Amino acid sequence: MSTALRNTAPGNTALGKTALGKTALGKTALVNPAVLKSEVRLFRREPGSLFWILGFPTLLLVILGSIPAFRDADPDFGGLRPVDAYVPVSVLLGLTVGGLQAMPQTLTGYRERGILRRMSTTPVRPAALLSAQMLLYGGAALTSSLLALAVGRLAFDVRLPEQPFGYALALVLAVLAALALGAVISALSRTTKIAGAIGSAVFFPAMFCAGVWMPVQTMPDVLARVVGCTPFGAAAEALNQAAAGDWPGWGHLGVLVAWTVLLTAAASRWFRWE
Repeated sequence: MSTALRNTAPGNTALGKTALGKTALGKTALVNPAVLKSEVRLFRREPGSLFWILGFPTLLLVILGSIPAFRDADPDFGGLRPVDAYVPVSVLLGLTVGGLQAMPQTLTGYRERGILRRMSTTPVRPAALLSAQMLLYGGAALTSSLLALAVGRLAFDVRLPEQPFGYALALVLAVLAALALGAVISALSRTTKIAGAIGSAVFFPAMFCAGVWMPVQTMPDVLARVVGCTPFGAAAEALNQAAAGDWPGWGHLGVLVAWTVLLTAAASRWFRWE
């Protein structure tokens, strides 16, 4: 699932040819359109990232939904079908892959190769690259979520969220929490290998909390309460509530906000450009 390292020397990449040449906008804008365009172009050349972020969550949903028993109502899922419960799980899976596995290795690779240090001497500041990465992977996570929702609806007649505004709010907060956690992983990693190791160590517990192996509805009460204190467990609970037509619990939204603020502060303190 890890993102392939890029050949990022400024002289022979799209980043070096276009982003560093757009000096006027780079002096003032935190989000540099040239940098963002270059990062999108590089992302499109990475089939691994495209598959694991955009394709794998929906593929997992299709595989599970193809099991006949998953299309029958189950009392353990509160009367829902298992495939209904796994749609929010698939929604969260794409953002965990992008935030915890792909983005940290990309940013760490840039720092390891000296790209961020060299950018600091140009009008295009390194912060423009960081913001472009967050926009890129945040957008990819949201696209993956929409794809999972669409396939669930069209292929398995899964109802769309009955509280769309609450669902959108919980999803955006979950994306922000995942990106903040990814920034912390990048801040703590000196090399891409370390970023991959830390990302994997965090990724699998995050998948458990999101409900990949056991949806939150089926967890014992004590375990569900513990999982609900984690960012992805709280996100799963909030998405489930919004999907059922209720406004997400303020406690779950508060957990997401608290984790986002805490992780952002930690990343800001520990992140180094070189």
